[in-house]
Amino acid sequence: MHDIRLIRDDPAAFDAALARRGVEATSPALLALDERRRATVAEAQAAQTERNALSKAVGQAKASRDEARAQDLMTQVAALKEALPRLAAEERRIDEELADVLAALPNLPAADVPDGADESGNVVAHERGEHRHFAFTPAEHDAIGPTLGLDFETGVAIAGARFTLLRGSAARLARALGQFMLDRLTREHGYEEVAPPLLVRDEAVFGTGQLPKFADDLFRTTDGRWLIPTAEVSLTNIVREKILGEGELPLRFAALTPCFRSEAGAAGRDTRGYIRQHQFDKVEMVSIVTPDASEGEHERMTACAEGALDALELPYRRMLLCAGDMGFTAARTYDLEVWLPGQGAYREISSCSTCTDFQARRMNARYRPEGEKGTRFVHTLNGSGLAVGRTLVAVLENYQQESGAVAVPAMLQPYLGGLTLLESGK
Repeated sequence: MHDIRLIRDDPAAFDAALARRGVEATSPALLALDERRRATVAEAQAAQTERNALSKAVGQAKASRDEARAQDLMTQVAALKEALPRLAAEERRIDEELADVLAALPNLPAADVPDGADESGNVVAHERGEHRHFAFTPAEHDAIGPTLGLDFETGVAIAGARFTLLRGSAARLARALGQFMLDRLTREHGYEEVAPPLLVRDEAVFGTGQLPKFADDLFRTTDGRWLIPTAEVSLTNIVREKILGEGELPLRFAALTPCFRSEAGAAGRDTRGYIRQHQFDKVEMVSIVTPDASEGEHERMTACAEGALDALELPYRRMLLCAGDMGFTAARTYDLEVWLPGQGAYREISSCSTCTDFQARRMNARYRPEGEKGTRFVHTLNGSGLAVGRTLVAVLENYQQESGAVAVPAMLQPYLGGLTLLESGK
């Protein structure tokens, strides 16, 4: 959500920033609504002031036994009394209209975010890790996985398209990956482990920006709750409607949860394999910080996600997303893309974003600086640390053997009882 006062102060800059995200100029309409709202507020305040003055004059007229004047003044008071609820209702209506327009606008891109309309405008920040050289033609994960328990057919039979059943080695590998990622974040990087609700209310998904614009991307239950598309929703809303002390910050939360996405806009994309699913597991990171700490926190969070890839010895690259390819709430986003030798391509495995105070305004999440009476909005950040399913895909493709077995990365072996090789039927 945007601060109307900042738009009022520099509408041209606001429109220019939105234009970088492919959104047409909106400040004229916003400022017209804002002017109507302020005029209505001023009219209501003037009417209330006049009513108070006339009420006092009525008392004075009655005290001087001037009944005619008293009756005339009382008529005026009655008219104002009738007008005030109408003005209050008009103010609420304009407030709601203004809020609806603001809620539909994405966050503004940070100054260092490159221009661009889509992923072709993204910039490689750096590449890490060596591509493995195979003495055979590496296969894609959907050819390797079925013998290890990645059961696409049964998943579809049970739940329909974009659902997969994991059993045996595949299920154990997924569990090991999730535990490994969560342990790193909590033991080495100071994140607090959270087991959050998977079902949330309208206010929660509005707060993190999925509503109202992206309702079609979500699953909704018959009682009106929403299945979380990412644990970011639950974790960020921990501070909803709260005023924190500056000494409480930063807050860092991590959770391993199932995530649910309808993929309404993904028809025809990644229909094969385990890349794009309606249900998948992900380790999520969320940070709540003061505004002056958010730049450093974004680098720190992204480095935490990179550390998991480094530990698994998976080659990857960091991408700085252009303005047109970022998510709705992001001011800056780094995507981490892992190398998949079977596909011969890099694929996204993590996305880390700073949302500045955009989500905080929607959630009314604030903090009180030391020594100050007033409050300020916190800054929120979120990132994948990592997507478990896509990491499983990366392990299968990067550690595949010519025999069809898959070597277990050294960092995962303690989570698999010392197992060094995943083989068919085990």
